[in-house]
Amino acid sequence: EPGCRNNWHIHHAVCGGGQILICVYGKGYYQEENKPVRILNPGDIVNIPPNVKHWHGASEDRYFQHLAIEMPGENAKTEWREPVNEEEYERISECHFNERAATN
Repeated sequence: EPGCRNNWHIHHAVCGGGQILICVYGKGYYQEENKPVRILNPGDIVNIPPNVKHWHGASEDRYFQHLAIEMPGENAKTEWREPVNEEEYERISECHFNERAATN
């Protein structure tokens, strides 16, 4: 549902591992720690390397569906971390809203 997102998390692995996201419906966001947000649309694929802190979820105004495939790896495990900061998420939403308004 709009605004739904997971916490920051890391898919650890010594060898192999990681995650693949396949976007199938709506509009979402993906972000790696200390990197800009990527807007996700149907057909987009995100290859997330192992040991990278990240989050993904729906945009503020649209539903979002994706397939999340965790890749097999040696000593693979997921570490769930802190929630995405509400202020940061709202800033992403405002930024993309302002971009849309400027192009219309």
